[in-house]
Amino acid sequence: MVDFDYNIVEEAAKQTYIKALTDLPPDVRQALHRAYERESQPAAKEIFQAMFKAIEIADNKKTLVCQDTGLPIYIMKVGGDFPWNGAEIKKRLVEGASRATLEFPFRGSSTHILTRINPQNSVGHGLPVIYWDFVEGSDTLEMLMIPKGSGSENMSTMKMFIPADGKAALKKFVLDAYIASGSNPCPPGIIGVGIGGTADLVMRLAKEAIARPVGQRSEDPEIAEMEVELEEAINATGIGPMGLGGDISTLAVHIEWAYTHITQNPVAVNTQCWPARRARATIHPDGKVEYGF
Repeated sequence: MVDFDYNIVEEAAKQTYIKALTDLPPDVRQALHRAYERESQPAAKEIFQAMFKAIEIADNKKTLVCQDTGLPIYIMKVGGDFPWNGAEIKKRLVEGASRATLEFPFRGSSTHILTRINPQNSVGHGLPVIYWDFVEGSDTLEMLMIPKGSGSENMSTMKMFIPADGKAALKKFVLDAYIASGSNPCPPGIIGVGIGGTADLVMRLAKEAIARPVGQRSEDPEIAEMEVELEEAINATGIGPMGLGGDISTLAVHIEWAYTHITQNPVAVNTQCWPARRARATIHPDGKVEYGF
């Protein structure tokens, strides 16, 4: 086994957290400008202009796009040929997230659930959230970092349906969830939808859905059609940018799905705010790191 330096993982965890908070992905930038061009309401267009100004300031000053730096989430894809020690990687993700918070620095949002004591380092018992997957035939470690703020995360919801409820009930649940969220998730962002699996898996699927590039459709044609239908329905609500009215209420609807039990059909919704922040690092066995989105 290769003698791998796990300090590289720690540094990548730190840098992706900072990058996600300060540098919006190109697809998000493009989607916001397309939304601005499609928007017909003058007040809504002014809100988009304020968003563009926030992005400009972040770019010029290398600072935060939004003050809510969220809780750290790392989606890890481990290549089957990557020399890895899972326990060591987990430890380095914790340290990297903490270092990002303390060294950049920015506000730490993690807190004890009862005492509400905030260690000001964005981690703590159970944090950061880490999802693991494994890729056959790969020798890299891929790290996708998503900082999740409370305005959008508090609007998360799920429901256990049965097959007899049908597709229409699933779509209505997503639309109702969006309408109920109003301005809280700072629209227009990405609506992540999970369908299938179990109660815990479906929430993870919804979270993973928000990490896709804006507007990238599902490979399943029926799911892709449902994404388009929901997107059109949500934009027809008139909720608009920041919930103040307009033509564009979401940049995209993404659906991730899994097979489920014959007597159930769980659905979950997880929204992402307008910056749709994320950052990626691909780590090679020789220590080389490539950063992106």
